[in-house]
Parts: sequence; structure tokens; C-alpha cells
Amino acid sequence: MYKSAAMDEHKKVIIWNKWRSGHSMGEIARALNKPPATVFSYLRYHGGIQPQKRVRPPLTLSLVEREEISRGLAAEHSIRSIAKSLDRSASTISREVQKNGGRKRYRALIADKRAWKLGKRPKQYRLASNMKLKTLVTGKLSQNWSPEQISGWLKLTFPGDGSMHVSHETLYKSLFIQTRGLFRKEMRNHLLRTKRKFRHAKHHKVGSRGKIIDAVSIRERPAMVEDRAVPGHWEGDLICGTRNSYIATVVERQSRFTILVKVEGKTTEAVVSALSYQMNKLPNLLKQSLTWDRWTELTAHKKFSLATNMDMYFCDPSSPWQRGTNENTNGLLRQYFPKGSCLSGYSQSELNDVANQLNSRPRKTLDFKTPAHKLKTVLQ
Repeated sequence: MYKSAAMDEHKKVIIWNKWRSGHSMGEIARALNKPPATVFSYLRYHGGIQPQKRVRPPLTLSLVEREEISRGLAAEHSIRSIAKSLDRSASTISREVQKNGGRKRYRALIADKRAWKLGKRPKQYRLASNMKLKTLVTGKLSQNWSPEQISGWLKLTFPGDGSMHVSHETLYKSLFIQTRGLFRKEMRNHLLRTKRKFRHAKHHKVGSRGKIIDAVSIRERPAMVEDRAVPGHWEGDLICGTRNSYIATVVERQSRFTILVKVEGKTTEAVVSALSYQMNKLPNLLKQSLTWDRWTELTAHKKFSLATNMDMYFCDPSSPWQRGTNENTNGLLRQYFPKGSCLSGYSQSELNDVANQLNSRPRKTLDFKTPAHKLKTVLQ
């Protein structure tokens, strides 16, 4: 089961080191004992670009110096004597003490935290302050110009005006990094022809998976599936145990109702046969589509569609977050099926009992109603 520990600085360093080395998000998630979706969200938030580490300017007071000030004040030393011991000017020490509560209330740690917080004064981005430049750039992006084309054109068009120049790297960062908020989301689709959500490392390699003939991409899935407006659309995957044991997990997107399927192996024949049998127990209203990860256990997806009359969609390679409902559910299921345990010993009846327990748990996303209640409401 994934732990819910906060993303501390140590974990952030691990993410960026492994990301630069070309590790996949799944590998990074396993190293942190976090869901892959957490790693994806963190990388996407920063645009795949590691934030610059803040450093303390060399001329500012350090925490050690502030502690010396605090001890000097406690010993009732004068400001001048404290300044002399630190080789600082008396005015520097005087201002430091006065703006942090005076002699009676000065505390070194509080003063240091305050200085660090106030020292963060981000400079406004040129594209945010220069609306003429932003308008020109937006227009060229809408015409599918590349960042280098835009940067070069600006230099030729405004040769003597540096305020109208912008580097292609700045444009990439402005599109990738969400916190800048400089362009509308659709602008990114013009610029990023590869459709990447953020910058990948130079050594990044897309996971190699067997080719699935005539696979329909998730990008072709109807919009009504994405907004959960219509019931009967499912996401699925396998959770694995030791000794090549597996359980198929299928989750309905609107109600979060979960079905667990016992499979005798990872072969496409075993998975398609077991999955088809269980899904055919559902009413036709709930048999609309199934979205699966791009692994080879559903190579025979046409047989599944023919047996169940359900449309089949596949995620992009190395993109488990595209079926996030199922990923989150698999995390919950690790409470019942811990990693390192063998899954072959569970009968279908026992899997049904676990699914019933999960479907009877209230969910915050359902206003604390249960998936079973939500599904029952849909069928009424």
C-alpha cells in the first residue's frame, strides 16, 4: 500500500535526479513508494523543469549570526558590541533587531525565517509585463510557429529593441510551467507538436511494449467519457503478485464501482476470457467502453469487444495517469492484496467479497456516498 507521506525535499531531489537519468515515472514512483500519478502531477506542475534552488546572498545575515545577536541581547550587550563581535556595522544589527520585535522579543529562528520569506521577490516575466510582445507571440503560436522561429523573427523585426526579444527557451518554459499562467492551455497544443504535457529528460525513453494491432487510442475516446456524464465506461488493469499471479481490476468511471476478476495468467487468452465472462454479467447500460493500459494482455481486444459489445481504448505508452480512477483504486486494493503476496490463491468468490467491501466504503468524490449506492441510482 502506498504511503501518504508528504513530498519532502529529499524526495524531490530523488525525483529530479532519476528524471534526468531517464528513469520512467513508474520506476521513480517505486523508489519513493508513491503512486505514479503523484510523480506525474509533481513533474507536470513544474513543467518537467527543476526549479532553481534558492541560495542565501553572501552579504546577508546568516542564522548563526542571528543566534549570536540573540545571545548578545539576552546578555544585555550593546548593539555596537554585538556588531563589533560579528564584524558588522552597528546600523545593520540595529535594523535587524528593530524589524524583528526589538530587544525584548527578538528570536533568531523567527527572524531568519522571516528574512527568507521576504527575500523571495520574483521578477515579473517579460511576457507578463509587455502586452505587445505577448500579443505578437500568441499570434505566431496560433499559426503553429516554433519557438525558435518566433524568437528569430522578433530579433529581425525589432533589431534595436531588446524589450521585444524573447528566447525560445523562455517560450518553452512559459508553456510548460503551470505556475507562470502566461498562456491559455490551447496555446500549448500549437507549440508542443509532440503533445507532451511537460519537458522530458534528454535520456527519457518511452517504455517498450508489445504492439497491439488496431488499438484505438484514448485520444479518440468521446468527450462524454472524459467528463463522466454517461455511465458504463470502465478503466482496467492488472495488479500483480508473486509467482506470476494476477488479478484484473475494472472500475466504472462515474460511480467508481469496482469489479475484481480472477485470471489464470497474463496471457491475452486467459485475461480476455475471464474479463469477458465477468463483464457480460452487467446490464447493457453499463457495457459501453473499457480503457486499458498499453500492455499485451489485451492483444486480443477485438475478441473482447465482440464478446461484450464494448468499445476498447488504450492509453498512451507509459501514461498510467490517463486511467487515474483505476490507478487510485489499485492503490486502495493494496490494503487487501499487499505487495509481495501471491494472488493465485484467491477464489472469484473471495474477490467478490473484497470488491463488495470496497464498493461499500463512502467516497469523498461522491459526496461520501458509496460506489454501490451511486451505481444503484444510475440503474433506477
